[in-house]
Amino acid sequence: MNLPKIHSITKKILVALVGSFLLIFLLFHAVANLFILRHDGGVWYSDFCHFMGSNYVVKIFEVVLMLVFLCHIALTVWLWFTNRLARPVRYHQPSRSKMHPGSKLMILTGVLIFVCLILHFMDFYFVKLGIVKGEYMVKAEELQNDELNALVQATAQYGMTPEQFLEANEQQLAMYADQIPPEQRAEIDAEMEKLRAMVPVAGLMARADGKWVKGITPEEKAAIEEALPEANVEPDFYSLTRQKFSILHIVIGYLVFFVILFFHLRHAFPSAFQTLGLNNYKYNNIIEILGKLYTWAICLMFATVAILVYLGV
Repeated sequence: MNLPKIHSITKKILVALVGSFLLIFLLFHAVANLFILRHDGGVWYSDFCHFMGSNYVVKIFEVVLMLVFLCHIALTVWLWFTNRLARPVRYHQPSRSKMHPGSKLMILTGVLIFVCLILHFMDFYFVKLGIVKGEYMVKAEELQNDELNALVQATAQYGMTPEQFLEANEQQLAMYADQIPPEQRAEIDAEMEKLRAMVPVAGLMARADGKWVKGITPEEKAAIEEALPEANVEPDFYSLTRQKFSILHIVIGYLVFFVILFFHLRHAFPSAFQTLGLNNYKYNNIIEILGKLYTWAICLMFATVAILVYLGV
């Protein structure tokens, strides 16, 4: 099999560079997840997710991050495969080198992390892309317009639900259908069509927590988009996280994922410094300590959120 001729050290440097980028992102992601533990009904975390999902700079960064992640996988597999091709006959005796214990497991832990991330994306990121259905949220202010406000006021005035108000209007229209001129009937039918679209949305207003309307189902999302095309309905990652981490086997699965991530990061951090030539005998111990602190901090932050949410904190 002929692969492109790129020096092994070049591939290692590329892996280290994109890996370093991912190390920074992991720290950012882990810290952001701590917002879930605030007792504010998810306001901070929802605001954070809204910013991440609506800011164009962040959207570009998201695409770059995904490309970097795929590049890291491709380069790592390519490097491992070319190294295997370079020595098709294995050593008869196992290597006794002082290689970091996590080094020989990097390709295995990397593959396991990739599989776990696919499951993670199905729980969260694929909901954002619309591939998987989930729960959604919308800013309460985006559900405001003249027709909807009029409907909410009318239902409150007559002590009816939006559905009852619609039914009463349809019954009254049917009673006088023969007396309405055709051109006026067309206008009335158009208004009734708007009213029908607004009815499911009007019922959501009672669920507003001051800023957000949360826990929106896929069916309710479709109704909002039909009635108010300009409204920005986005995934409710706070509710999704709380829902997922209330299920024991999902929490256990994520904890296993974090253990695998621990072994991968444990080697990745000092390895990046070594590959990029940033290590030195004078401060190798400092790099090793920083690597341990970083790895423990990242994995403990992720695991703490999963455990505490399961415990109802």
